[in-house]
Amino acid sequence: MNKLSNTNSVRIPEQFLITPMFVFFIIHSMQVGVGILGFESYIAEHSGFDSWISLLLAGAFIHLLLWMVYEILKKSGGDIVAIHKDLFGKHIGGLFSLFFSFYFLLLALTVLRTFIEVIQVWVFPSLRVEIFTFVFLGLIYYLVIGGFRLVTGFCMISVVLTIPLLLLKFFPIEVGEVNYLYPVIDHSLLDFLKSSKASILSFLGIELLLIFYPFIKDPQKSIKWAHFGVFYTVLIYLATALVAFIYYSEEQLEHVTWGTISLWKIVEFPFIERFEYIGIALWVYAIVPNICLAMWGASRIPKRIFNANQKVMIVIYCFILYAAALFLNDRQVVDKVNTFTGEVGFYFLLYIPILYVLMVLLHKVRNQK
Repeated sequence: MNKLSNTNSVRIPEQFLITPMFVFFIIHSMQVGVGILGFESYIAEHSGFDSWISLLLAGAFIHLLLWMVYEILKKSGGDIVAIHKDLFGKHIGGLFSLFFSFYFLLLALTVLRTFIEVIQVWVFPSLRVEIFTFVFLGLIYYLVIGGFRLVTGFCMISVVLTIPLLLLKFFPIEVGEVNYLYPVIDHSLLDFLKSSKASILSFLGIELLLIFYPFIKDPQKSIKWAHFGVFYTVLIYLATALVAFIYYSEEQLEHVTWGTISLWKIVEFPFIERFEYIGIALWVYAIVPNICLAMWGASRIPKRIFNANQKVMIVIYCFILYAAALFLNDRQVVDKVNTFTGEVGFYFLLYIPILYVLMVLLHKVRNQK
């Protein structure tokens, strides 16, 4: 492998490495969280029921960025901290890396507080947020301090356990109206691009690869699994959006906040009256690895920069999440946080092509010396 600097190569002991196949579960677990529970109305705001095309455009964009990420990492042989140090020096590079740490912490906060909002709206309106958040973060802490392999294993479990929920999409299809999807391609390219940008929050997560890349055994063999993970995510979002568009009219969807959860209400079994409760309970298995991965990535960066104790950083970040979750106690505020996170995530994704160009230029300069 042609690396920029051998000194920047991150060496991880064999017992802490994961096989390339598990990258599929990590990428998918990071991308599918609370966003899928209510993304339909957001993407339909600009291009209506043509916005399923925007999901395909966003998916293609993510695949391109994923390819760039692997090219960047192949040239560096390290992680985002090593890359920033190589490009910008120890101090400025460390500052840029800290931005990534805070960004991952923001992702964890957004997922945590939004899921609490879901529980308050749909299950327990009088939920004691301070108690629930404390217990939930205790679980997150327990999993994250177990190490990256434990978090990875939970990612695999979450993907398997949430598969049955995908089969429930047949219920709204039976009573839906396919004609709602017509006419097709009835919007401008600008509308499609706006919808694609609105869906970006749902696809955030590939940036974490910039942190856990050194933990992959034969990392270049994981490329196909990472792309499979993104492809599977796109398929799930596409199917979810199409089912919602078939069931709701455009006018109805404008007034629906949690489209996916509302569709769960249609599901009927003789022994279950309110299936959305079961769906939300099962979705905890999708939320937990989401937050765990973000917390692990956020706490890993200070360890790489300052040689800080990662367990101590996890405790500090858990306290920050706890305080922030209690402070964000209004639905409008939570919605603004989601919008803000989507905007920040969009610019972090745009940073990847810039990083790629800088790495290519630096690679050429050093090869000429």
